[in-house]
Amino acid sequence: MTERMSVAQFAGCAGVQDWRAIFGAGWACGYFRTGSFAEAVALVSAIGELAGDQAPDVDLRPEGVSVRLYNSDADGLTDREVELARQISAAAQRLGLTADPSRVQHVQVALDVLDIATAQRFWRAVLGYRELGDEDVVDPLRRGPTFWLQQLDSPRPQRNRIHIDIYLPTDEVQARIEAALAAGGRIVDDAHAPGWWTLADPEGNEVDLAIWG
Repeated sequence: MTERMSVAQFAGCAGVQDWRAIFGAGWACGYFRTGSFAEAVALVSAIGELAGDQAPDVDLRPEGVSVRLYNSDADGLTDREVELARQISAAAQRLGLTADPSRVQHVQVALDVLDIATAQRFWRAVLGYRELGDEDVVDPLRRGPTFWLQQLDSPRPQRNRIHIDIYLPTDEVQARIEAALAAGGRIVDDAHAPGWWTLADPEGNEVDLAIWG
């Protein structure tokens, strides 16, 4: 498949059980636990040999290695990313490392604004980000959270205008909801489930838990 996959299509591929498609199937993400910095370096070295002309994002820490696969040409995931995911999982297995999909997520800041173009210019400048399309600004090094500007039809002074989006794997979102409720949160809106749920902390600050895509 050379066209962009959906979350369900990616999950249905053989050999990708270590990986989760998130952010609207824009990325395939895997997290591999390591027991030392040396083990993490060994996995990253193996990924470097496997990647060829692909360029996955890799975050190396002593506790584990996060890998994010994407295809900029397709603006999402294709068979190419599926094959590399399989190869990286095989390399991790040879090194005796295990995957932990529960560590996969992406955090986004969402701002409700009356003038998207003006707000986009400000947030691009103050963050040192770059514009992506008409509604987003993103870290050019893909380290920090993305910022999404959502159109506000009229002023809304009595409600939060900034909230957090947390993109999670499909099989992890319910556990995260239960943990948030146990920690004193509440569900504000589940009308869009299973696409996303809006939760709030005890003071009303909102967060969307999303499996969109």
